[in-house]
Amino acid sequence: MSAVSDIRIPDEIKPVDGRFGSGPSKVRPEGVESLSAVSRTFLGTSHRQKTVKDQVARLRRGLGDFFAMPDGYEVVIANGGTSAFWEVATFGLIRDRAQFAEFGEFGAKFAKAVADAPFLSEPTVHRAPGGQAAYLAAEKGVDAYATVQNETSTGVAVPVRRVAGSDEGALLLTDATSGGGSLDVDLRETDVYYLAPQKALGSDGGLWMALMSPAAIERAFEIKASGRYIPQFLDLVTAIEQSRLEQTYNTPALATVFLAAEQLDWMNAQGGLAWAVKRSAESAAAIYGWADKSSFATPFVTDPALRSAAVATIDFDESIDAAQLATILRANGIVDTEPYRKLGRNQLRIALYPTVEPSDVTALTAAIDYVAERLS
Repeated sequence: MSAVSDIRIPDEIKPVDGRFGSGPSKVRPEGVESLSAVSRTFLGTSHRQKTVKDQVARLRRGLGDFFAMPDGYEVVIANGGTSAFWEVATFGLIRDRAQFAEFGEFGAKFAKAVADAPFLSEPTVHRAPGGQAAYLAAEKGVDAYATVQNETSTGVAVPVRRVAGSDEGALLLTDATSGGGSLDVDLRETDVYYLAPQKALGSDGGLWMALMSPAAIERAFEIKASGRYIPQFLDLVTAIEQSRLEQTYNTPALATVFLAAEQLDWMNAQGGLAWAVKRSAESAAAIYGWADKSSFATPFVTDPALRSAAVATIDFDESIDAAQLATILRANGIVDTEPYRKLGRNQLRIALYPTVEPSDVTALTAAIDYVAERLS
């Protein structure tokens, strides 16, 4: 057995780019170069002026094109990330009763925000343990249903589909924070498809972006008109109105806006969502195919139909200390493979976003084999 500090993975089997973080995720060097090229005329300028508003418009247009946004839907952008959007939706999209499908850490956070809101009724929550999926079901009186497309903490993904038999006018809110850009979606199947820039969009964090149906937009204005108290920072109507002006209410991180827009232009030029889904699927086939054949690793998600093509979670048997393995990989320039901390499993978590080269995922499996052989 080699000393941990002595294990050096040969360069010829290592990934060309060793970034596999599930968020913040790999940022394309070409995007950074493009940002650098405009830094003197873009960074450090007013977000109320044309230079920045043009980039916000570019980002909104890129999202609409990438997701083939149906007529009447709108792209809404504001500061705060997905954590802020859960609060925005709590104040601005749920009339009274919500139902949640909770099967991981992130879906649980939105459900808790609604349960804690004193102006809303107690939500219904369908739960499933980590590695499995929970599903929504029609329930009388529910005016908003919420689920996660891809559970970042566990690597479980489910299709985006409306709730059959739900009350007329009930909204479906889909958390696509880590699924949007890697997994297929038909926006007609949901009313709000919200995501973050630091995952498949290969940017920094700090924004939430939502593709909203006419019904969702109407709901936001209805609730605002009801007189409900809504903190200004969490006011969805303000976010909608400001987005229509190609700006955010509060000053955004300009680099985040630019890098996300640059990534979308790149993905759209490659073939859009269909291309991105296929590319992520290639990476998923590489990591899950390897784990299925491994003598010491297995996919954490046992049902192949639920295995995410955005984030893969791989368990290791007791002969391999996954934390030690991740430390060695990091020392060799292969970073951010550590599991979600609260899941508490002996595993690695690997991002499969379109920015990641499928060949690098294949190389990662060879690097893991190399280290595991020397640890066992």
